[in-house]
Amino acid sequence: MAEEYDLVIMGGGTGGYVAAIRASQLGLKTAIVEKRELGGTCLHRGCIPSKALLRSAEVFATAKHGEKFGVMAKEVALDFNKVQERKQSIVDQLHNGVKHLMKQGKIDVYEGFGRILGPSIFSPMPGTVSVEMNNGEENPMLIPKNVIVATGSKPRTLPGLEVDENYVMTSDEALRMESLPSSIIIVGGGVIGIEWASMLSDFGVDVTVLEYSDRIVPTEDHEVSKEAARLIKKKGIKLFTGAKVMGDTLEKGDGVSVQAEHKGEMKTFHADKMLVSVGREANVKNIGLENTTIKVEKGVIQTNEFYQTAESHIYAIGDVIGGMQLAHVASHEGITAVEHMADQEPAPMDYTKVPSCIYSSPEMASVGLTEEAAKEQGHNVKTGKFLFKAIGKALVFGESDGFVKLVADADNDDLLGVHMIGPHVTDMISEAGLAKVLDATPWEVGHTIHPHPTLSEAIGEAALAVDGKAIHS
Repeated sequence: MAEEYDLVIMGGGTGGYVAAIRASQLGLKTAIVEKRELGGTCLHRGCIPSKALLRSAEVFATAKHGEKFGVMAKEVALDFNKVQERKQSIVDQLHNGVKHLMKQGKIDVYEGFGRILGPSIFSPMPGTVSVEMNNGEENPMLIPKNVIVATGSKPRTLPGLEVDENYVMTSDEALRMESLPSSIIIVGGGVIGIEWASMLSDFGVDVTVLEYSDRIVPTEDHEVSKEAARLIKKKGIKLFTGAKVMGDTLEKGDGVSVQAEHKGEMKTFHADKMLVSVGREANVKNIGLENTTIKVEKGVIQTNEFYQTAESHIYAIGDVIGGMQLAHVASHEGITAVEHMADQEPAPMDYTKVPSCIYSSPEMASVGLTEEAAKEQGHNVKTGKFLFKAIGKALVFGESDGFVKLVADADNDDLLGVHMIGPHVTDMISEAGLAKVLDATPWEVGHTIHPHPTLSEAIGEAALAVDGKAIHS
């Protein structure tokens, strides 16, 4: 069977299905090829299920310490089966929503594994997609005018720390745990590692984090990273930075043990299980790239600012091109790619205006340049910082650790970056994102009226603090 399309999208994750919806809006006949479930990693093995577990962990931790709110809850217990059931019900609801959107947009969905073919009887150019159907039916041939490769990524492992599901896991396997371990070693103190460390600690698991870098969440502003380490340790999590894990020392049996070089000496760590969280690798293998002139460098597909590959009719978006590897980034890359192929003349994405979030306890969020990056780029930097402990709503919540920090250019007053750590900052960062989009100055942010009492008052105060004019400090 051969079918012609204006656009075929390889991958039905967040980037792929959003691109399909935009294409449908623009009148393009569109198909998605997806081997697993619509919604991809984000919906089924990442963003959504992990945040559902984090919420349950937060509620459990709050209930255990209810006495500080005057709520005396005796014998608070955790039913992890119900935690997992709640997580799955959220995933299922959203999955059904995505399937409905595909039907609504008249987008064809092929359940199978797609590969790009080279020039053939179907087309003189590379780009025909052969689909190996999950149900074993004969491979349909999809003949598109344009292709978007949105095949995503998978968790990376380290030599010697290969996944076995019984002792060594990545986040994929951890999300399927039927019971909680009493202790765990987390290799990697980046975004995913710290979210899992926070969650499992709040569930009552004894957590040890081994991070190779000299600080956790090393892509965050150095002050945020320092405060995160302080608060992570305050939760009782054992944190070792500058720790080089030796994969060849891994032993399994009565739990798992591994050695790591730390501060010039070898140390042995033991726990029930290990979670390896050392980043993700793009899914570029076996999808037919060798049948094209598409370039892959350092494991990711190379594109221009509109996500065209070396084959101008084949685009690539999301984790498969590297970069920020965030669901909302993939979505907007997909929209940009579709609008470009449809001659809508979109503006290229400005990645300094993309917010990023870490959903641990405490939460972290940022947009734009860190103080260090701004200085490295030659800016004459000035900063403003305001602590949540001076914000009434934070005291009401019982979560007064953390701060908001603004980074600005002292010569022209440009807002360069905003960095937050503390209660509900992932819900607050969009104000900073809008400020970046509108090219607002700290003065304009500071003179935006923030209602009282709210956590967002910290943004206004931090903006005023850039010029030494904060009111409550």
